Amino acid sequence: MQKAPFRCEQRQVGRVHRDSADELRLVDCADLPGRPSPVRISLLPVLVFLTALGACSASAPGSALTESQLASLKAAYAAEPHEVRIVDRSKFDPRFLPTVVPSPFYDPAGTIVVVPEEKFLYLIEPDGMARRYGVAVGASGHAWSGAAEIARKAVWPVWRPTDDMRNDAPELPLRVDPGAHNPLGARALYLYQGGRDTLYRIHGTSEPWTIGTDASSGCIRMFNEDVIDLYERVETGAKVRVI
Repeated sequence: MQKAPFRCEQRQVGRVHRDSADELRLVDCADLPGRPSPVRISLLPVLVFLTALGACSASAPGSALTESQLASLKAAYAAEPHEVRIVDRSKFDPRFLPTVVPSPFYDPAGTIVVVPEEKFLYLIEPDGMARRYGVAVGASGHAWSGAAEIARKAVWPVWRPTDDMRNDAPELPLRVDPGAHNPLGARALYLYQGGRDTLYRIHGTSEPWTIGTDASSGCIRMFNEDVIDLYERVETGAKVRVI
């Protein structure tokens, strides 16, 4: 894998294969002091979201969600312990809507293939199809490519800026707790090679306007709604190719 000077997150010594409690559980530190409570994952928001997208796609190109569709989406994510800010997809190129397409690759089902030049992430499905999402990729000088695997997954993860990031922006904290302002967003998939953390992630974002651009420090950003969907569809151990 070609590695960029920046990565998404600081390596944590002694945490190669084990999720820490603060990455498996969520807490709003301002309102819920004490021991965090576990998160229950549900496919309901994913199904409601895809239904709303289908209804939106059936209307005129570039049309915004109706009030009832927006209300349904907000209700679907109500069980999330942090706010999922629904993105107005009408302001984005419709190419970046999640969609199922004939797979342009021959990888086995369950593989993730990222094409930075196109700003697309493909989840390979059976029968020659693939689920395609719009993403943001590494900015100039921070892009990378190669093969890895998803060694672990996290719901509303903690973010720890790398030393390089903090040297470039000294005001960055050592740690950012889960929440709407966390740069990793609602979910994170951690990419490893040979049992070692690459420090690269596929994750949500607190900056949805960057989707479809070269904006990250090497990681693959997705809309929070999309990364929640992807999280439910991929297994730990899934192969990832960035080409």
